[in-house]
Amino acid sequence: MAERKAGVTGRHDQGRHRHWIDGKPVEPASGDYLPTVDPTTREPGDTMAAGSAPDVDRAVDAAAAAYPDWAGRPAAERSDVLHRVADAVAAHAGELMELERACTGKVPAQLRLEADMSAAYFRYYAGVLRAHHGRTIDHGAGALTYTRLEPYGVVAAITPWNLPLNQACRAIAPALAVGNAVVAKPSELTSASTVRLAALATDAGLPDGLLNVVTGTGPDVGTPLAGHPAVRRIAFTGSVATGRHLAAIAADRLVPLTLELGGKSPLVVFADADLDRAVAAAVSAVTANAGQVCSATTRLLVESSVHDEVVARVAEAVERLVPGRDFGPMITEAQYRKVLDHFADARAAGALPVTGGSAYDSGPAARGLYIRPTVYAGVHPDLRIAREEIFGPVLVSLPFTDEADALALADDTEYGLVASVWSGDTARGLRLAERIDAGQVAVNGGPLTVETPFGGFKQSGYGREKGLEALHEYAQIKTVSVALRQ
Repeated sequence: MAERKAGVTGRHDQGRHRHWIDGKPVEPASGDYLPTVDPTTREPGDTMAAGSAPDVDRAVDAAAAAYPDWAGRPAAERSDVLHRVADAVAAHAGELMELERACTGKVPAQLRLEADMSAAYFRYYAGVLRAHHGRTIDHGAGALTYTRLEPYGVVAAITPWNLPLNQACRAIAPALAVGNAVVAKPSELTSASTVRLAALATDAGLPDGLLNVVTGTGPDVGTPLAGHPAVRRIAFTGSVATGRHLAAIAADRLVPLTLELGGKSPLVVFADADLDRAVAAAVSAVTANAGQVCSATTRLLVESSVHDEVVARVAEAVERLVPGRDFGPMITEAQYRKVLDHFADARAAGALPVTGGSAYDSGPAARGLYIRPTVYAGVHPDLRIAREEIFGPVLVSLPFTDEADALALADDTEYGLVASVWSGDTARGLRLAERIDAGQVAVNGGPLTVETPFGGFKQSGYGREKGLEALHEYAQIKTVSVALRQ
């Protein structure tokens, strides 16, 4: 314990990052490590432990042993520990940001935003834990009936490469708050910050075994973790294909699952909207993490009378963006190639961008995985670039004629994660927001924050993260009723 409080790290001096299991760094059972790449330069980065089923078994065993004592603690005690974890994340934000930068290439403003949100998740759930309980049910003076929120036990949190620390904290904080133990499996491409988070949490006083991190590939770690008999709940953020795979495992085991999957979210702009703000929102969809955000509003639906003006203003704005300052690279080589493939497919279909549509071929950005911010105007809604999640700095615009047409276009997608509506008529904005098939809709820039529940309709998944609703995702409701009259 003394060594831990002095500050144990999950990282070797040689740039190797081990698993974090039962409160300490652990070598992978295989002895192997996986490479990472700095996407700003394509140069090799640190290496991550190549996990396998024996590592998963060890982590789940540690979690299963740790959670009963944690679950039995008063909510106020768990709250105090989570507050200390939040303090640790905030105090070590610079270190966590550098670990993220090295494997994602994110720009400083994006890194700072995600670090602040990561601490906020722990602080929020530490706070609501003291005030959010079960309820009593009035059966009259002859009985006492009440409900309790009880943990599942061991929760598996499988997180993606695009927002590694943020997504990990979003799942881990509410799961721990309710009394669960967590085994986290981050992407093997961007694992370092999650491993460090676990070490910081341990140093902050989180008991050993409550937060374990096993790094490695999906087949070698994610699948055995989801299928482990002691794992009682699964949370996954990532692709639809992997979500289906995990859903099949969960269905076979009859364990609950939260899926936060893809999106092709609409940004609807009416002619009477504040166009300056609407254009800024469209540009933000490109710059925020270079479009590598499942909730990015990359389908720009604009009322016909102002369509050309809005598109021209957006294109002019994105042309001023500087790679490495305003936006980062594609985080993985595979994603870089996928975006370029979308460009080639669009060209073959006769769709040419107003701006962008290629990688950088000169200057510092050409060394890395940078894609030029891209805008396609007036595309046919059946084109691949209008229907598939590109996950890059790419906007497609579609004109509409009236409110009914806007709604039809907004819902003309297999996804239903987020939508944004801009209108000078707030009543119309709310009317549309209530009819769009999406898990969350912002009207005229309404905030979507740590406190607001997040999740999708249709192929965007099911279940909710963030907000009070996340506590119910990670808790089972038990009803207790006692007769007071004999």
